[in-house]
Amino acid sequence: MRSNLVAGNWKMCGDSASIEKLVAELRTSLPAEPGVDIAVFPPSVYLAQVLTGLSGSPVAVGNQNVCDQADDGAFTGEVSASMLADVGCRYVIVGHSERRALYGETSEQVAQKAKQALLRGLIPLVCVGETEMQRDEGATLEVISAQLKPIFSALSVEQLQSTVVAYEPVWAIGTGKTASPAQAQEVHAFIRALFAKQSEQLAKGLRILYGGSVKAANAGELFAQADIDGGLVGGASLDAQEFSAICRAAE
Repeated sequence: MRSNLVAGNWKMCGDSASIEKLVAELRTSLPAEPGVDIAVFPPSVYLAQVLTGLSGSPVAVGNQNVCDQADDGAFTGEVSASMLADVGCRYVIVGHSERRALYGETSEQVAQKAKQALLRGLIPLVCVGETEMQRDEGATLEVISAQLKPIFSALSVEQLQSTVVAYEPVWAIGTGKTASPAQAQEVHAFIRALFAKQSEQLAKGLRILYGGSVKAANAGELFAQADIDGGLVGGASLDAQEFSAICRAAE
């Protein structure tokens, strides 16, 4: 039985004071024993603050990115998977559409980032998704397949079992648009079928999150779909009450 996961991506938002307030509100608004896995991804400079503030709570902490190279080295500005594991992170986001579009990350780099995360005991959230133009051209499934192909080449079935996939239609991120439950379910089912080609057991246990303007108002209907196992939440995760309501919808 797959357990749902709700992940809050705080992106490049906040400062020490606002994050202290958000962490305090999360501690009071979320149940002590939620029926869903929960993780938040603060800006890396606030990782220590958030890890301390959420210590002893049911909320895991992750980073929004990781280096595709192993451990120490001359990679100025990067943070390795071993460093993230050392400070207490459990998850890491790889391949977010903003990293792909704004910073030119390739699917091959994303696969290497996922591999480095897994080698250090971190759980990678591998993001995939199409642009509005690609959807209009009917290329959604082709794009998703191409983005996941390097993942299947780089990772073993055993490693894939510790991986989470997040489907985030690029046209729905921060736009207020949301894929309909039927649209989202179609892509999630396709992703699960791709993983089933590697292993049927793997596919059954794979958690696939939906990301793209997830809110409390639409979370319940989205999470009710057979192949949607929670959400990668952006702006709504910066509001403790809204994020808590999304978590309750996933229970």
